Amino acid sequence: MSITPLMPVYPRCDVRPVRGEGCYLIGDRGERYLDFASGIAVNLLGHGHPKLVKTIADQAATLMHTSNLYGSPLGEAFAQTLVDNSFADTVFFTNSGAEAVECAIKTARRYHYANGEAHRHKIISFDNAFHGRTLGTISATSQPKMRDGFEPLLPGFQVVPFNDLDAALAAIDDNTAGFLLEPVQGEGGVTPATVAFLTGLRKACDEHGLLLILDEVQCGYARTGTFFAHEQYGITPDIMAVAKGIGAGFPLGACLATEEAAKGMVFGTHGSTYGGNPLAMAVGQTVLEEVLADGFLDHVKAMGARLRAALEQLIPNHDAMFEDVRGMGLMLGVKMKDAYDARAFVGHLRDHHGLLAVSAGQNVLRILPPLVIEESHIAECIEKISAGARTFADAKAA
Repeated sequence: MSITPLMPVYPRCDVRPVRGEGCYLIGDRGERYLDFASGIAVNLLGHGHPKLVKTIADQAATLMHTSNLYGSPLGEAFAQTLVDNSFADTVFFTNSGAEAVECAIKTARRYHYANGEAHRHKIISFDNAFHGRTLGTISATSQPKMRDGFEPLLPGFQVVPFNDLDAALAAIDDNTAGFLLEPVQGEGGVTPATVAFLTGLRKACDEHGLLLILDEVQCGYARTGTFFAHEQYGITPDIMAVAKGIGAGFPLGACLATEEAAKGMVFGTHGSTYGGNPLAMAVGQTVLEEVLADGFLDHVKAMGARLRAALEQLIPNHDAMFEDVRGMGLMLGVKMKDAYDARAFVGHLRDHHGLLAVSAGQNVLRILPPLVIEESHIAECIEKISAGARTFADAKAA
């Protein structure tokens, strides 16, 4: 047998974490890493957060799973807290971001169906987007690495250039249901939408009876310094997918919607066996209480500004390697010059300097620390990147 027991779809590196402590991961050989990847923007409270650990243990001992055929006191309370602190009127809980986006797409199409306009099914999405790995979500992207070998994909999607409002408006026709986009593209290169672009899409939705669907799976849940990234643009969506940070490491996602946008989602139109289980709901409530606690978002904004300033000060010392800093809050990226490969640099930082980060499209070093980092962690990160840049450049020159 040549295939591995774990299906070989990931290029797994030699780091084999067995324990986490705050902002650090410890490997099976005892090596210690500063974790500025956070499970790709997931572990927003770091590793082993005492309150979260206690919640999981207590709820696991009480009730883990029943069925959505029964009432859900924990789910009702968690959904109400989300509704009270967002644009939404209603929430559907999922196990992942891809499921949340799938629910968002279904909600948008069902809205027009309920209005007697079933022909309005086309979703306009944008290049360099990442919405998940299901057949539906890869149909919403134009990236060959996501699509090749999985055709035929689902019809009903049109991909246009990101941050090009004219192209988005030109794509609207009688069959259009709405727009789907990340306010800050993560996998695509840590690229924020411009204010003119996002506000322009909101205006177009209002004028044409379309729905604005936001994918805040990576950029939402305090990652950018506000509870949701769209708050910094002064607009609200009709439907939004969230995940990653919502469970701080526990599998959890959610589709949020206004009452109007969700008008077609009635009994029997959607479901999930595990979605909204009592253990997930207890975790979600605890994470949300931490995020909404006094000072949490202020801390994220302050640390985001400190980290960004430190990265910008770093660039002139390595201007042959780095171009600029992009992103919002603690969702930051450093664009690398074409002569240096971001993926290779991520591996170099990991293997030789004990810093965990991730790469992104457009040759970007993506930095996604836990939201509970302190200034000492930022200083350690910058020291490791600076040292890594020197040794990486030396190795390339050799």
